[in-house]
Amino acid sequence: MSEYNEHDFGAKTEILSQTETRDLISLRKCVLAIVEGPSPKIKYDLGKKKTTKIGKKADNDIVINDKTVSRYHLEIQSTEDSYLMKDLGSTNGTYINGSRIKEGFLSPGDILTVGNTKLEFQAFNEKIQMEPSKNNFFGAMVGVSRKMRQIFGILERISPTMATVIIEGETGTGKELVARAIHDNSPRKNNPFVVFDCSAVAPNLIESELFGHTKGSFTGAVKDRKGAFEQANTGTIFLDEIGELPLDLQPKLLRALESREIKRVGSTQPVNLEIRVICATNRDLKKEVEEGRFREDLYYRLSVVKIQLPPLRERSEDIPLIAETILSHARYNKKADGTFYANKVEDDAIKTLQRYQWPGNVRELNNILERAVSFSENGIINGAHLNFIFSEATQEDEATVRMAAVDLNLPFKEAKQKIVESFEKEYLEDLLKRNKNNVSRAAREAKIDRKHLRNLLVKYGIIEPSVEDEVEETESGD
Repeated sequence: MSEYNEHDFGAKTEILSQTETRDLISLRKCVLAIVEGPSPKIKYDLGKKKTTKIGKKADNDIVINDKTVSRYHLEIQSTEDSYLMKDLGSTNGTYINGSRIKEGFLSPGDILTVGNTKLEFQAFNEKIQMEPSKNNFFGAMVGVSRKMRQIFGILERISPTMATVIIEGETGTGKELVARAIHDNSPRKNNPFVVFDCSAVAPNLIESELFGHTKGSFTGAVKDRKGAFEQANTGTIFLDEIGELPLDLQPKLLRALESREIKRVGSTQPVNLEIRVICATNRDLKKEVEEGRFREDLYYRLSVVKIQLPPLRERSEDIPLIAETILSHARYNKKADGTFYANKVEDDAIKTLQRYQWPGNVRELNNILERAVSFSENGIINGAHLNFIFSEATQEDEATVRMAAVDLNLPFKEAKQKIVESFEKEYLEDLLKRNKNNVSRAAREAKIDRKHLRNLLVKYGIIEPSVEDEVEETESGD
């Protein structure tokens, strides 16, 4: 079997990695190539028809001049995300990778043997020019950057199809928004949209939650229950954090994708599905495959269309529009009379937002704006408000790091003492700084005895024991 070469079967479009040319997308093509036998070594494009018939009779789509091949030997049926081979009752049978098969799904690199002829199922990416969308929004997403408008162009193209989609991106980049937008712009928009977070369910319950169960199938199964797949039937299921799916359940998901049917836990009765599957992950699934934590065949089945969402730090030009959109829709910014607490973000505030690196992406931006609204004056958020919020967050982060530095393997009493010492030193340094090194004033604010405060300051090396007069109090400073 040949290597997969980063392809997939049945795929329609894929956004190239962020290091490649921005205006290109990949149109995946699948072909069947004659690699051995009496017929000429020719490749046949399988994307032209829903069903491709193969045999030695002249009216087949692929004609094989081989006496050991039946007149109508086999056919290949294509869907949005798979290719199904069916033997048509041939005399000598059809073999996939050496095993005689009447019916089976094809994967890139599979070798089909019919009579004395061998054919290879191949998939490859054909790069084509793709202009960015003219729109600066798609669903609830907004952006003026070329990166985002290119993604909008892809979404406009693939949303009306049944193609399986996998969305990759850092936490907070808006993967669920993409999934929802695809559903809302598809023919099934009035049907269910079901979100299943693979990271939020205990591993021993995932199968039941996904596929459902029958009464009595396990302890606690007091009645029949539909799983997420059945709940989403006729609509879309969004499998969030697909990289967290346990290895032992991945073959069952693969079968559900291939056959479009599931079986509830405890049942032998198949349930047919008419469903679209969208997945998301913040992991590098290709790396997960290489390291044996994710099945290769499932990865290629899922990545029919692969969308890579850029982090917010790579599209800072989108921040003004994103901030405006968030503030115009967020509940925390709306008064009872329908007006807004904050209706303007000044230019200096925008520049502050654009300089920040946003490790939490759009989700973090939303949180920062929520805090900024509470500081806004006369409906305006300015740079000073944001500078205060960011400096406050930095101090909190530094304190958290110091706390986390404590060795939790220490005995309880010793670990507790170190944490208390870390807190006291942090508190006292800030206290003295706020009171401009005036010990008396600091003692009054902290409501502790001045002498005791001085001893603590000396203990933690904040002041020298012999320089009381230098850091002390002239009450004239009060």
